[in-house]
Amino acid sequence: MKKLYTIGEMLIDFTANKIGSLKEVKEFVKNPGGAPANVAVCTAKLGGNAAVITKVGKDAFGDFLIDTLKENCVDTSFVFQTKEANTALAFVALDETGEREFTFYRKPSADLFLNEDEIPEIFQSGDILHFGSVDLVDYPVRRAHLHAICLARKAGAIISFDPNLRYSLWETKNELLNTVRNFIPLADIIKVSEEELFDITEIKEEKEAINKLFNGNVKLILLTKGEHGSSAYTKRGYFCTVPSKKVIQVDATGAGDCFAGTFLFQILRDNITDVSFLEEHLQKYLFYANTAASIVVTKKGAIPSMPDKTAVFEK
Repeated sequence: MKKLYTIGEMLIDFTANKIGSLKEVKEFVKNPGGAPANVAVCTAKLGGNAAVITKVGKDAFGDFLIDTLKENCVDTSFVFQTKEANTALAFVALDETGEREFTFYRKPSADLFLNEDEIPEIFQSGDILHFGSVDLVDYPVRRAHLHAICLARKAGAIISFDPNLRYSLWETKNELLNTVRNFIPLADIIKVSEEELFDITEIKEEKEAINKLFNGNVKLILLTKGEHGSSAYTKRGYFCTVPSKKVIQVDATGAGDCFAGTFLFQILRDNITDVSFLEEHLQKYLFYANTAASIVVTKKGAIPSMPDKTAVFEK
C-alpha cells in the first residue's frame, strides 16, 4: 500500500467537559488534535500507511503528541521538535448539538516554524499528500507546504486539500479566503463543507459553486453536508450523493477529518494513482467515509474517537 503524508498543525485540544460557552465552562479534558494529525490517525487506524509532517515544541505537550502518533501506528519520522516556540493549544467549548467554539493559543506556535529545508524528497507515485489552511499563514510553514506540494507533484503523488476555514487565526477573513483560493488549483482533490463552499466561491447555487473550484489540477470535489451526507463531483461531469447515518451528535470535532481520512484510505487501499477515473468507486467511498464520520460525532475528542477497520468496514 502507498502512503498518506499529512502536513500542518498538530496541537492540544482542551475540550470542555460540560456544555456551555468558553466564558462559562471551568474544566477541560486534554486531547491530541490538529486536522492533519486527525486525518493521518484515521487512515492508520483503518489499516493504512500514514505519516505526519509537522513541528511541535520541545515540551511536555510536544512529547505527548509524538507518543500519541506512535501509539496509533503513525510514522513520526518527520515530526520535528523546536525550542523556538511552544506546542499549539486550542480550547474548545460545545453547545447542546455538539457544535464547537474555538480559541487558539499560537502566537506563534511551534508548527509555524516548520521549514521547507526539513521536507525531504519522500514522495512516490500513488502516495497522497493532504493539507489544510490552518498552517498557510505567512510563516516558514507556508513555504514548507509549497515545497512539499511541488515535490509531491513532481513524484506523481495525489494532492488533497481541505480548506478547513478557521477565521480567528487570520488577520482578516479576506486574507484567509484569498490564500485558500490560491492553493485550491494546486490540489487534485478538494474536500469542502457547504458553508465553506459558499464562503470561498460567494455563489449560492451548489453546482455553479462547485464548477468554480475546478481550476488548475482539481479533478475531484467532495462536498460534506453534515447530517445530510456528502456528494462527489468530478471534473468529467460525474455526480453522486450519499446520505448520512442518523446519530445523536455529541461532538463534531474531527468528523470532517475522519471523513477525509477514510476516503483517502480507500484510494490507497485500492491502489488508485489517478483520481480522474474514480467514478465507479465514489458511492462506496462516500458511504464508508460517512459511516466513519458518524461514529466520531457520537464521542468526544477527535483522535480518541477515530474508529478502526472493524467498526467502519465490517459491520
